[in-house]
Amino acid sequence: MAKIINLKPFKEFVQSESLGGVILIICVIISLVIANSPLSGALENLLGTELGFHTESVHLRYPALLWINDGLMAVFFLLVGLEIKRELVEGELSSFKKAALPIFAALGGVLAPAAIYFVTNQGTPTASGWGIPMATDIAFAIAIITMLGNKVPPSLKIFLAALAIVDDLMAILVIAIFYSSELHYNYLLYAGAIFGVLLVLNRAGVRNLAAYLIPGAFIWYFVHHSGVHATIAGVLTAFAIPTTPGAEESPLEKLEHILVKPVNFLIMPVFALANTNITFESGMLEGLTTKLGLGIILGLVIGKPLGISLLSWLTVKLGISSMPSRAGWAHIIGVGMLGGIGFTMSVFIALLSFPGEHLILSEAKFSILTGSILSGMLGYVMLSSVSKKSAR
Repeated sequence: MAKIINLKPFKEFVQSESLGGVILIICVIISLVIANSPLSGALENLLGTELGFHTESVHLRYPALLWINDGLMAVFFLLVGLEIKRELVEGELSSFKKAALPIFAALGGVLAPAAIYFVTNQGTPTASGWGIPMATDIAFAIAIITMLGNKVPPSLKIFLAALAIVDDLMAILVIAIFYSSELHYNYLLYAGAIFGVLLVLNRAGVRNLAAYLIPGAFIWYFVHHSGVHATIAGVLTAFAIPTTPGAEESPLEKLEHILVKPVNFLIMPVFALANTNITFESGMLEGLTTKLGLGIILGLVIGKPLGISLLSWLTVKLGISSMPSRAGWAHIIGVGMLGGIGFTMSVFIALLSFPGEHLILSEAKFSILTGSILSGMLGYVMLSSVSKKSAR
């Protein structure tokens, strides 16, 4: 007999994000307007305001922008991690074949854009930016697909979320190996030890959420100080929280229910306002046709869907993985296009690639914005047209 699965949290997740996605896009527009108005200086000062406290043994005083990107975004990744784990236990990722597809798709979505950028920029001063187009902004990608509502199969949203999570983990790994100036392994060991304790609590049947969230905050602290992007702490904490395949609400589903609205209506809009404030400067438009601009735009717009679709097709044909429920290859191509929305993670890698290079950074940011907008529009149109054809 098929197991009864509690789908209420997932339905709430999708329904609230449909409206949350609209709010997110509005916040992007507001942020761009402010960045190119007399208010830009005030916004920059606000984001640079230091918050928190600092002692000899504890350092928790950072600019507001860092609290948003490393603190609030860790909560977002906690929510997405909860969704992924629940799907691994009871849903679309519960079999090896289904779980393997987003992993291999993400790998293709990392390798193809990086290769396109490398070939385009080989032997130039901007060659070190090969990691820029390989990143997918999970927040914006999910926002676009949820705006489509019932036009796409629910399994496709899970596939994109899983793909984007794996993509972000790969990006974090690349940053740690190729772009981090220094890693503090002692802090990573502390974080790993606490994560091990959480796994023991899970096996012991502990269901109190505080027993996971309080140690999860310490994981965040140690991961942040290790030099690795702190948002991975949210995913680690989520994977340790227990869930069950039955209809009874588990601790994981309970926490998911609590986080859905704050994340979609507060955290993500604040994140968009803080991170898309790109100031348009002279020379940006010309920068789109330089090797740097072409490498980024081609990597995001062509490399992402090509890599995701090609490796997905290959693994399915070889019998390694299987397609998401009710999804066809046109859907996979559409998701691959949405994977080209780089935005904040791409900007972050650009900052690491060209420190102190103001002109190059301006060109890179504008190219990322252009490539991401094109990818989002193409992905939306593609998935929407597939839905219309299916309806006919």
